[in-house]
Amino acid sequence: MNTNPPGVSQDPEEIIKASEQAVTTITKARQEVARVIFGQESVVERSLITILSGGHGLLVGVPGLAKTKLVDTLGTVLGLDARRIQFTPDLMPSDILGSEVMEESPDGARSFRFLQGPVFSQLLMADEINRASPRTQSALLQSMQEYHVTIAGHRHDLPRPFHVLATQNPLEQEGTYPLPEAQLDRFLMQIDVHYPDLDAERRILLETTGADEAAAARILEAADLMDIQALVRKIPVGETVVEAILRLVRAARPDQMEADNALADLIAWGPGPRASQALMLTVRARALLDGRLAPSIEDVRALAEPVLQHRMALTFAARADGQTVPGVIRSIVEKQL
Repeated sequence: MNTNPPGVSQDPEEIIKASEQAVTTITKARQEVARVIFGQESVVERSLITILSGGHGLLVGVPGLAKTKLVDTLGTVLGLDARRIQFTPDLMPSDILGSEVMEESPDGARSFRFLQGPVFSQLLMADEINRASPRTQSALLQSMQEYHVTIAGHRHDLPRPFHVLATQNPLEQEGTYPLPEAQLDRFLMQIDVHYPDLDAERRILLETTGADEAAAARILEAADLMDIQALVRKIPVGETVVEAILRLVRAARPDQMEADNALADLIAWGPGPRASQALMLTVRARALLDGRLAPSIEDVRALAEPVLQHRMALTFAARADGQTVPGVIRSIVEKQL
């Protein structure tokens, strides 16, 4: 089965050689990130998978868990031009996209000049994205999906590669604007950031409160990253993995479940085909990150929760009964895989 994009070289020897080189580079990048970010191996892995897959990530966690530092470190290590926007209720779309200003030349002629906003970067951190109004949130939709913005009827292309890593605080919801489903679906993965374990927190105390603090070094250039992203799409996916992805995603849709399936009454709406596409890309990237030349069903199991949890919702009765989306996803994984 040919699951690679048309027009891409299918020479196995070229793919193997490029994969070996990419694994070496990615390993160095991962080690460099680990010098700065302690005790968040799963978060770092999923963030790298998101970027290697060419997508955007939503980091969800309480304050103080190094989400901002992670994005800054990834920008340095991957050689990307990184910028940060602190989302607030009074933030306007022009504060993100940019605006046109009137200029007058020495001969008196007047014309408009476009001043680029912070979205014109290669790695954009949207900090506390749910604090901005829906109008401002929607300003990111076109850029995240189409990689350009339109100002005064004129198209302005964004730098490539372009990635958005947004953060969201799950605790402070007063005065915030929950992201609409249309925008949540633009994120390749939702990456939950949890508290570090005891050993990691001890290391944080010892290594970040002294006179010297570790700083990350650049390992890749943007062009190198784009080559690896292209390579991810060349990695072959076996028929068993494709079938596993289809079974998993379709099993999370209540209208396609069997009548006697107890989970059908728990799910209000399920993931669409974009979830299947996300799994096809991320399992390839995870395999490459682990030094493997093809993904396995274990990759599908590992990435089911971060790929699906923001693309489905539970019924009111399920929430009242104490059910959670991750718990339901785990039940589907156990049954289908």
